[in-house]
Amino acid sequence: MKSRTKNYKIMYMKTFLLFTALLAFAPAASSALDEPNDILFQPSVITALMQGVFDGSMTYEELSSHGDFGLGTFNSLDGEMVELDGQFYQVKADGAVDPVNSSMKTPFAIVTYFTPDKETNFHASGDGSTNLTLLQKYLENQMPSKNIFYAIRIDGVFDYIKTRSVPAQVKPYPTLTEAIKNQSIFEMFNQSGTVIGFWSPAYASGINLAGYHFHFLNDKRTAGGHVLDLRLKNASIAFDYTPEFFVDLPNETEFLQADLSGTDQGDLKKAESNVAPAR
Repeated sequence: MKSRTKNYKIMYMKTFLLFTALLAFAPAASSALDEPNDILFQPSVITALMQGVFDGSMTYEELSSHGDFGLGTFNSLDGEMVELDGQFYQVKADGAVDPVNSSMKTPFAIVTYFTPDKETNFHASGDGSTNLTLLQKYLENQMPSKNIFYAIRIDGVFDYIKTRSVPAQVKPYPTLTEAIKNQSIFEMFNQSGTVIGFWSPAYASGINLAGYHFHFLNDKRTAGGHVLDLRLKNASIAFDYTPEFFVDLPNETEFLQADLSGTDQGDLKKAESNVAPAR
């Protein structure tokens, strides 16, 4: 009698995670949460990116059907992505900013259809400018709850803004912490432009970056990147309350076989913050 070997082959796999928050805010906030398209869409999870899963299965053509405002990266971690007003841009490690070809793919991104639920004009106290830490505190004071997701758009003239981008990596891919040791740093002054940002609640840690994640694009579309620091005096700020969060998990072998259980959230914070990685 012949022995039979079972061959397990994954023919197709798409897994969706959907978080929905039903909140009893004040009437104005409550009605804002009922707006259509109040969904953040995200291919993959930030923990996978931390572990070096730098190739994705989603093209930018497909991603464009889920939002007109967002941030992310590209296969091989080749630069920083900014989506503003429905147009994707790639901020490369040499500082160049290029429109994105729709056939390009992303291993991680977060997008939404941006519809402001709250708008405010920010003014720094006194005659000086505010820094990123103080700006973040101001933004938190404007949030009706810290238990949902927010898309945040900040338009203004930035006295100073510090950004980064990362060069394309070569397989076998390193971890994100290792990859950013070769990041390019850009320091800009008196830049008119837009910060594209998101706030994720603490419970989303590992799926997304808990707290803030900001990218920048100047008005001329010639400079940008992942925001590390900034200074500004005045800005127009808009919040889009997004109580629904939709995650599309990749069906690629690299993702399915990755060990995503041991990512240090402290390392994640350092990778996304203004902390110089050790060499």
